[in-house]
Amino acid sequence: MAIVEVTVIPIGTGTTSVSDYVAGIHRALEQEEAEGRVRFQMTSMSTIIEGELDDLLRVVRRIHEVPFEQGAGRVSTSIKIDDRRDKAGSMEQKMQSVAAKLK
Repeated sequence: MAIVEVTVIPIGTGTTSVSDYVAGIHRALEQEEAEGRVRFQMTSMSTIIEGELDDLLRVVRRIHEVPFEQGAGRVSTSIKIDDRRDKAGSMEQKMQSVAAKLK
């Protein structure tokens, strides 16, 4: 299982607010999660998605398209991929590992 951190930034929208675009991306991610292929967690600055790498790359492509569908003329998407193959991991497991070391 891999974890992707993705930031999708609509450009040329005529406003500094991006919450409508974020809401559209959230809806698309909810649909993907409902189908059981990925899990996601939104933060104030990016979105973290976990699943199989092929599914994650497909989902990133899908959410990259959302601002275009909402009228944005340009979209900049940044991606970080954590693909660990020596053992299974998850968003929760990574946080639990750090928490255990803080005790």
